[in-house]
Amino acid sequence: MPSNLPSKPLIVLMLIAIASAVPVLAEPAGDTPWARVTEDDRAIKIETDKLEAVIPKKDPKHWMTGIEKGSFLDKATGFREVGDGLMVVDWLMEAGSDEAYGDQLHAPDGHGVGRYLWHTNETEPARKAYAVNAHGTSHRKRAIEGPQLCHRMKPVQPQITRGEDFIAVKTTYNYEYAVPGRNAGSLWTQLIVFPKGMRYFFLMDRIDSVNDSDEMFLRNDTPGCVRHERGDTFSEMYVSYLGGPKGQRIPSSEFFTPFPPDAKFGYRRDTHKAPKHFIRAYHLRDKKTGKDGPWLAGLTLEPTIVYEAWCSQRFGGIIVMIEEVYGKPIKAGESFSAAHIVGYFETIDEMHAVYEKHKGHTALSVDGSGWRLVE
Repeated sequence: MPSNLPSKPLIVLMLIAIASAVPVLAEPAGDTPWARVTEDDRAIKIETDKLEAVIPKKDPKHWMTGIEKGSFLDKATGFREVGDGLMVVDWLMEAGSDEAYGDQLHAPDGHGVGRYLWHTNETEPARKAYAVNAHGTSHRKRAIEGPQLCHRMKPVQPQITRGEDFIAVKTTYNYEYAVPGRNAGSLWTQLIVFPKGMRYFFLMDRIDSVNDSDEMFLRNDTPGCVRHERGDTFSEMYVSYLGGPKGQRIPSSEFFTPFPPDAKFGYRRDTHKAPKHFIRAYHLRDKKTGKDGPWLAGLTLEPTIVYEAWCSQRFGGIIVMIEEVYGKPIKAGESFSAAHIVGYFETIDEMHAVYEKHKGHTALSVDGSGWRLVE
């Protein structure tokens, strides 16, 4: 009986033709077996073989700069950072007081340019108490340019560079306004490099200044603040610049009561000897079990670039780990930068070993041939 069906060879040819017409889904261009980059209008997500991290472009979960709050994952242990993000950037500042023009510090967006101290001679008790706790009283400083980048800046469009063994993300922003008598427009650049196989990243903050200053510095959080309730998220802190050559381990119990930056655990270049390595870290703790996890550390690769640094307990259960870099004379048209390593470590000895390998650098460079640390 005759059949209306095509012959078997014809069926095979038809199936091949249909299959070739169906689009094959492939990984996005630039992805590799060890790394993936996902980007949308709001943020860039980096996934490597060791880490995950999100870099915001707009509408951040907390701050606009650095690594987004809660996104920095250590795949080996499942721990994340427990603050408000990593390597968050603040104002461009200098030593001195803004009392002479403090009443004029009103930014175009309606916020203050940054009356840094909210002067500790405030007469209103609550305001004065906050000012002293947050800023101390021993070292007067003032903003030069705004906005406060961590949460006042407009959306950005970071540039992504992919290499065989690294992913780099560069973000830039021009400061939009300045205090009376100064210029606006200094350029901030943050360059982050995620190397293959590492539980940490490299980061540079650079300023190209449009102002002269006798003592200009950039403020950031290195590695980042710590949110806790009586030490439930971390068991101890480590600072390399106190306690002698081996540094000092500080139990979490020291942070149960608020204290200002100049009370304890601080560093100032004019009052302290520069350490061989400049490292600050906190030992993560599982909130549910109380078991210790890895250390989350920030390594500033040239100790002499640090102007001042502190880890102090503010009201509201937050330890701020602020670091100010450079703090030297600069002329308009000149620049300065600081280079850091930030990430997870099993031991303090491991931090120092990594530091020793990369010490002495203040900048990062990325191009078609790869990335490198620069002095």
